Amino acid sequence: MKEVLLLAGTRPEAVKIAPVALALADHPVLRPVIVHSGQHKGVVEQALDAFDLEPDIVLRTRATDREAELLAALTPALDHVLRVRAPAVVLVQGDTTTALAGALAAFWRGIPVAHLEAGLRTGDLAGPFPEEGTRQMIARIAALHLAPTDDAATALVGEALPDAEIVVTGNTAVDAVRRVADADLPVRDQALAALERELDAGSDRLVLVTVHRRESWGAPLHRVLHAVRALADRHRDVRVLLPAHPNPAVRSAVRSVLGGHSRIVVSEPLGYPDLVRALRRACLVLTDSGGIQEEAPSFGVPVLVLRSATDRMPAVDAGYAWLVGTDTTRILAEAGWVLGSRLRLPSGRNPFGDGCAAGRVRGALERLVGLPALFSSALPMRIPS
Repeated sequence: MKEVLLLAGTRPEAVKIAPVALALADHPVLRPVIVHSGQHKGVVEQALDAFDLEPDIVLRTRATDREAELLAALTPALDHVLRVRAPAVVLVQGDTTTALAGALAAFWRGIPVAHLEAGLRTGDLAGPFPEEGTRQMIARIAALHLAPTDDAATALVGEALPDAEIVVTGNTAVDAVRRVADADLPVRDQALAALERELDAGSDRLVLVTVHRRESWGAPLHRVLHAVRALADRHRDVRVLLPAHPNPAVRSAVRSVLGGHSRIVVSEPLGYPDLVRALRRACLVLTDSGGIQEEAPSFGVPVLVLRSATDRMPAVDAGYAWLVGTDTTRILAEAGWVLGSRLRLPSGRNPFGDGCAAGRVRGALERLVGLPALFSSALPMRIPS
């Protein structure tokens, strides 16, 4: 058996590696090993549980928001795992500190790095920060670039990376959200459960809001939150759900601006199945999250992106998302138009993939480790236009 180490330290990483772990579960040669870095304790286990998975290895990492401290702790811990297990491949996802530490540790040991969701770019190292810099650094040392879209692959080619190392797979986020939606798991969060009962009893509509990006902290976040409060005031048939990010600065701002409003529910961070439930039910999403930009098109939900630039342009190009930034007036204007027109978009035509990305990742990993063609299970890429 050849081990493929799948690293996850945050919920988005766990959600996006889960379909890959499932795709490799019955492989005759490649054995998936899920390593939880400990970057965000609790949420990784919770996300994996939605797929009936659990970490094989959990590192003992002290929680910290300081990138330097986290990288300094993770790198030797991951190096130890690599020395003991000697995997054939290390797969890292996205642009987190866990991904950077894993890529560095593997590179230094001469172990091929496969980069899932490679090629996302804004071209601005200040936004998203530090993610844009992190993913560009990983690209320089990865042996396999698993690009979610043609645009991402084009960005990698533009950075002079070899064509042979770039594979367009689709985004495993689409695989994940479809699987969890089809499972239709019961609601767990009590605040969401209560809100669902109220919505079922009446005719109100749901607006889902998520905001947490570092570049939004401070004045931009306050502008967004004041827009959310004004939105609830102006549209009497709307209920707002905002799962509060655990960062103290974000939670404090959310509570101070939105607390006490009768039609705004501020909940704890939602587990992934609960988030998918809320997303499916929403008539509009306001978010600075990359993952939700990828997931919402599967359900035809319009998205207002609370950023000045996005690394998920296919959603904008396909008409599922609009860049509105953090200006209160513009957010209210765009949200008012969507709500007033009762806009609903075609579902099941996600520009980020067709739900078969994990199978293509499996095939690319087979080729990377030199397995013969008889093992190859890659599927042709068909992203709906």
